[in-house]
Amino acid sequence: MNNIKIIARNRKAKFEFELFDTYEAGIELRGSEIKSIRARQVSLSEAYVRTNGRQAWLVGAHIAPYDQASAFNHDPERERRLLLHKREINALWDGVRLKGMTIIPTMLYLRDGLAKVEIALAKGKRQYDKRQSIKKRDMEREVERTLDRRDR
Repeated sequence: MNNIKIIARNRKAKFEFELFDTYEAGIELRGSEIKSIRARQVSLSEAYVRTNGRQAWLVGAHIAPYDQASAFNHDPERERRLLLHKREINALWDGVRLKGMTIIPTMLYLRDGLAKVEIALAKGKRQYDKRQSIKKRDMEREVERTLDRRDR
């Protein structure tokens, strides 16, 4: 059974980028890092994924130092290797190299006790695309409000 506990989301990802394919990747962590993740001391806001066609790394994700680890603590900004299948890495590499896309983490979660990160191939939105997203969101909210008023 998939027991999923969401730890962190990259909330700006859908606003800043147009998301395409998503993948689930494991993360190679140190002992103090998994303890900080379980304590929800994680930020994905500035993170992205770098690949060279053979391996993929999570760059810029901040996992706060674990207080009780003291001398055995980790570097909070270190690059962490992502655990993906070879065909998934090739698909990501082709998206970056051929299509000019970027790879961003959208969510970090625990599934059956293991830390997983959901990553997506994405293309950056232009300013007018962001304005359209805001306009669409506002219109949907207005429709919801009018429907709620009618139900009362």
